[in-house]
Amino acid sequence: MTMVKSLLFFILAGFCEIGGGYLVWLWLREGKNIWYGLFGAIVLVMYGIIPTFQPASFGRVYAAYGGVFIVLSIFWGWKVDKISPDTFDLIGALIALIGVCIIMYWPRG
Repeated sequence: MTMVKSLLFFILAGFCEIGGGYLVWLWLREGKNIWYGLFGAIVLVMYGIIPTFQPASFGRVYAAYGGVFIVLSIFWGWKVDKISPDTFDLIGALIALIGVCIIMYWPRG
């Protein structure tokens, strides 16, 4: 159950980081209303808070989160930007997820 909760925190943090960054992007690069940027900033603050609920140390959490971020960014590009991942995107994402599992969940003595 701890691993499931941890993975959910990673996914929630990832969507907050990517979604918040995307809203700021829309504001600054696409000329959307300033409210996009302000809401994006709030969502990015939430991204900074969510990882504190992880049971591991800061360095380990953020190292593993990098792998989750890779996978979620590819997913975001596929679903939001309509850019299908290619074979090498998928291979890289799988390697990143293997790294996440080793960093966060490998049994330690």
